[in-house]
Amino acid sequence: MPDAFLTAENLHKSFNDHKAVNGVSFTINEGEIFGLLGPNGAGKTTTIRILSTILPPDHGDVTIGGHSIRHDPDAVRRIIGVCPQELALYAEMSALDNLVFFGRMVGLSGKEARTQAMANLEMMGLEDRARGKVDKFSGGMKRRVNLAVALMGHPRLLFLDEPTVGIDPQSRNMIYERIESLRDGGLTILYTTHYMEEADRLCSRVAIMDSGRIVAMDTPRELKSTIGSPDRVTLEDVFLKMTGRGLRD
Repeated sequence: MPDAFLTAENLHKSFNDHKAVNGVSFTINEGEIFGLLGPNGAGKTTTIRILSTILPPDHGDVTIGGHSIRHDPDAVRRIIGVCPQELALYAEMSALDNLVFFGRMVGLSGKEARTQAMANLEMMGLEDRARGKVDKFSGGMKRRVNLAVALMGHPRLLFLDEPTVGIDPQSRNMIYERIESLRDGGLTILYTTHYMEEADRLCSRVAIMDSGRIVAMDTPRELKSTIGSPDRVTLEDVFLKMTGRGLRD
């Protein structure tokens, strides 16, 4: 059996009378892409904020790479990278300067940050645009820079929060290929998306959240098998079966 790199145990988080996370437990194996899915308001964002040490849980704990988020959050922060849904970039700076800046923020020397920045931009097919200002980039290019930033410092666990939202199929496919390559290189990834075909393609296992709880968790194929033939049923069919068809505006 593969080793668990992340273990979340009985996480709870409330805001006043609202239980945003209610007894969430799961593991992510080393070198796995694990999908965390759910409708708006399901508790995904709060869960990720707990996992990434931004929010303390009311109850429960998370161990990442052998470090507790409660007892050693600084050690956790040193081995994680976060690619948020909202672009975390300085638009007036070049792509290279953005990466160097964030590299210095995670403790790299100037030389290390520059070397790693150029390598990451090359990985994302942006080496020729390294000195271009981010505000002149297309949406797909900005998403690729966002991912390149999250990889500064060589994290061992990467949080990807809807990394392909609002971009064209060519950019989306390139990001898929890069994510698969990172997994093949041993990186552990937690992936959130509203595109069910992404989760089906990329994730070895997925957890579906609703109302603060995990309502289903397994491989995409096994989840599809619970409601029909996995060759005919889609992961979206499973998602709607588990969470309902009501709008979550």
